[in-house]
Amino acid sequence: MQSSIPNVRGSTGFGKRFVGLDNGPFKREDTVKDIGAFLDTLAADPAIDPARIAETGGSYGGYMCYASAIRYGARLKAASCIVAISNFVTFLEHTESYRRDLRRVEYGDERDPRQRAKLLAISPLTHAADLRIPLMVTTGGNDPRVPPSEAAQMVQAVRANGVPVWTMLAKDEGHGYAKKANVDYQFWATILFWQRTLLADPAR
Repeated sequence: MQSSIPNVRGSTGFGKRFVGLDNGPFKREDTVKDIGAFLDTLAADPAIDPARIAETGGSYGGYMCYASAIRYGARLKAASCIVAISNFVTFLEHTESYRRDLRRVEYGDERDPRQRAKLLAISPLTHAADLRIPLMVTTGGNDPRVPPSEAAQMVQAVRANGVPVWTMLAKDEGHGYAKKANVDYQFWATILFWQRTLLADPAR
């Protein structure tokens, strides 16, 4: 398998202006459009099988994982989304209070009616019915940043559409797995997920 990581708008390392290109709810989906351009580049590469492309992402990348699976699902085989934001409003309401003001600067302020409406409109949970590819959702039971309720509501919504969803919840982990037993279990479960979805022989 080959892997690539795109530097979408908002990524660090390309100057202050580039970091701010996705700030606020009204610019947020521009980063998802960058994934579409990235998929165009992959499809044009003769070394890559366009029928065997999948995605993974964690934290904010988890939101990107959900959003890309919804918008570009026809071009993807599966998605593995880790400690992911599924609804910006519920995320902002339930993330730990010490983080909330900074996240509002980045994502938008859910207390403002206009911004709240846009945050809901761009949230993956709002469009869960459009996610049709196999999904793996990994979360930590003690995550102070993205609470496990973000995963639970997305899993419920996607499964309601008959889409296969693998779930992993480590009750003794936070924002990403750190304990060796959990890291090992996550690794092997993820390998199995890719074997069943991305690498499976379509003729079988």
